[in-house]
Amino acid sequence: MTRVNRILRVLPAVPLLVLAAACGPDEPSRADSQPSFVTPTRLAPPPGDPAALAAQAIAAMSDADLAGEVLMPYAYGNSATSVDAASKAGNHNLAGVDTPAEMIAEFHLGGLILVSFSAADPTSTTNPTTNVDDPKQVRALTDGLQAAARALPGRAPMMIGTDQEYGVVTRVTNGVTLLPSAMAAGAAGQPQLTKAAWRAAGEELAAMGLTVDFAPDADTLGPPANTVIGSRSFGGDAKANAAQVTAAVDGLQSAGITAGLKHFPGHGHTSGDSHDTLPVVAQSRDAWTRQDLPPFQAGIKAGAGVVMSGHLDVSSLDKGVPATFSHKIMTDVLRGQLKFTGVAITDAMNMPPAMKWPAGEAAVRALNAGNDMLLMPPDIGAARDGILAGLKDGSLKRSRLVEAVTRILTLNFTTAQQQRPDLSTVNTPAHQQAVSALDAASITVLRGKCDGPLVHGPVTVSTQAVRATARDNLTKALQDQGIKTGAGGSVIRLVGYGDKPGDLDAKADVTVMMDTPYLLASAKSGTLLASYSSSKLSLKALAAVLAGKAKATGKSPVAMSGLPRTACD
Repeated sequence: MTRVNRILRVLPAVPLLVLAAACGPDEPSRADSQPSFVTPTRLAPPPGDPAALAAQAIAAMSDADLAGEVLMPYAYGNSATSVDAASKAGNHNLAGVDTPAEMIAEFHLGGLILVSFSAADPTSTTNPTTNVDDPKQVRALTDGLQAAARALPGRAPMMIGTDQEYGVVTRVTNGVTLLPSAMAAGAAGQPQLTKAAWRAAGEELAAMGLTVDFAPDADTLGPPANTVIGSRSFGGDAKANAAQVTAAVDGLQSAGITAGLKHFPGHGHTSGDSHDTLPVVAQSRDAWTRQDLPPFQAGIKAGAGVVMSGHLDVSSLDKGVPATFSHKIMTDVLRGQLKFTGVAITDAMNMPPAMKWPAGEAAVRALNAGNDMLLMPPDIGAARDGILAGLKDGSLKRSRLVEAVTRILTLNFTTAQQQRPDLSTVNTPAHQQAVSALDAASITVLRGKCDGPLVHGPVTVSTQAVRATARDNLTKALQDQGIKTGAGGSVIRLVGYGDKPGDLDAKADVTVMMDTPYLLASAKSGTLLASYSSSKLSLKALAAVLAGKAKATGKSPVAMSGLPRTACD
């Protein structure tokens, strides 16, 4: 049990104190040892029991301060205190201020999420800007944000999170060790490799000043092929997913980063996308218990400090009510049945299902359901004012707000007392080695031979223009394996996220899927492989298999029409 989880398990008693005051084993040794800190620092200085520090901080806060502590918006600009004209305009539109630091000061925020926009990202509609670039910039930004937070009443550290899932949802991509998608880890089927890779990821996030990663995705995919969550999930087997989620949580939190499970109570059994509409999950309660519950249950048991609610109509649990706003789901099931004592955070409140109500009313509804923190409110001022109005008219009890802030600050003080690695730990050979082991175990042959070279040179790699980087990285990796490249030999066709049958090449000798493998069922190539990911290390592992210098030991974690899980049993 992690220190965070031990502390959070005593939280049910903490609000009373506050109210009184206010009223893997097989990996290289690096993977299982403590991170080597070059320049240890702390996010905030105060030592002591985090729950007591939270109570002390809350005693110094007004109702407006408490209302700000449950808000976690994004901000424009890659610096806390100095932004360009476009970012200044964005912050004015969102919060009436110039900079992220001013946003923290104005609204007494308890958290901020770092975002990046990419048209190819399935979550792009909630991320209209980019405020991350490389590790050095992110570290400077997070240091500035924490400095602004420490100037507020209570002098409490803040929660700084991001969606670093890897694969198609990755915020910081430059200068870091990129893990493959969750589905690649599912294909590898070796939780000890997952744990080592996610520990490396956690050390890098901690070095950049992050405190929470909204990962891993604990959704279990169900038929028909779920294209909403897709490769963000470890796969379609609840038991296997539970083991992978446990490994990812252990890896992240052993490095001092809080893991955030999502999207509770499960987004894998619907074809609807909560970024567009309110998806309906129509399973029976028994089916939900067997198929969706186990990974969340396992992640909570492993000590995950955060659970993110989904904007989902789970009919068997609370028909017609989005889970984020359901007391039955967020309190009766999450707190009562699963005994979760950490921080419950909403999915983005700027998504359509959450914008059914005005921002202030939505904020009160989400808190009353059992959420502690509100992610990405579409109008920060209106959300804060709605909470204050709720306190005044009695629609929101102050004890519920204090309970939420207590959980948030206890987690924040706990994280702040963790030693943080220096930036020199980012993208190290040791991290690349841990992640490469996972990549190598994930490569899957779905059609074709399993021994020897799968191509003959000179090899041509083709793909759509949008995947030029992946094409170039695979070409270079093949060359490094001694394979000649150029016209005249085998043709490899790369396909990825969002591609359709028309993007396949019927004449290609080899087709490789860099996302969910479902499209391969339509491919005509004699050799079909899945890497589930387009990261450089994934493609390096793929090149070794294509060159016949490594065996493809992965098995697809989802079923495909007309294809086996692997051709190499």
